Amino acid sequence: MQFAYTILYVDNVPNTLDFYERAFGFKRRFLDDSHSFGELDTGNTRLSFCSRALLQQMGKTVQKPNVKSPCSEIAFTVDDVPAAVERAVTAGATLLQAPEQMPWGQTVAYVADPEGFWVELCTAMG
Repeated sequence: MQFAYTILYVDNVPNTLDFYERAFGFKRRFLDDSHSFGELDTGNTRLSFCSRALLQQMGKTVQKPNVKSPCSEIAFTVDDVPAAVERAVTAGATLLQAPEQMPWGQTVAYVADPEGFWVELCTAMG
């Protein structure tokens, strides 16, 4: 078994893809003709986005993330956390936690994307 992708439910898939391309430098892998589903190439695992409207049409109840009370996060490892945070904020992310050196040696920061999802920017472990 292999972990293939994560799907985040968003209001506007093209805008979200554009944000992640500008903020984190990922390349667009796919956007369907209805603009309801798209993917970014992030390495071995893809980051996907599906519109909440499409899910509602399919009879599914979908909630928006609450930036003040998150239930999950996605994380990207980078060599230069402060530079990654600056790029993300310039692209429209909200700074949640400035880069901080953790007791275990990792540098970690948090931003929220325009949809309210938490994104951890951190150095690799080990």
